[in-house]
Amino acid sequence: MMKFIKFLLVGIFFGIVLVKSEAVSWYRIYEMFRFQSFHMYGIIGTAIACGVLFLQISKKGLIKSFSGAHIFVPKKDNGTVRYIIGGSIFGLGWALIGACPGPMYILLGTGVYTMLIVIAAAIVGTFIYGILKDKLPH
Repeated sequence: MMKFIKFLLVGIFFGIVLVKSEAVSWYRIYEMFRFQSFHMYGIIGTAIACGVLFLQISKKGLIKSFSGAHIFVPKKDNGTVRYIIGGSIFGLGWALIGACPGPMYILLGTGVYTMLIVIAAAIVGTFIYGILKDKLPH
């Protein structure tokens, strides 16, 4: 139990950063989808740049896991069509709800209790995907 405290603390810190940077603000997300503000693109772009940087550094063996092992990222199949379809569905949901999966829980924690409906719908959607996964083209 004690080893999971660090994950809880990182999650709380991440939530505070997202709230303070207004990344969970529906108005900021609305501005982004209407191309009226650079704010969210700056946050997302910074996250992508950091991810690419740390992935490249880990591929060179300069960053290792907590256990000291080299970090290995397996190659993925070329799934351009599925990424376009899945990304479009994800983006439509994000635009309709005003939050992607991480901020849903942060918004709930800030007192936006209508996010319980969104979280329940996300869980049901994930369950349905699990049932249909073998029948869908991957």
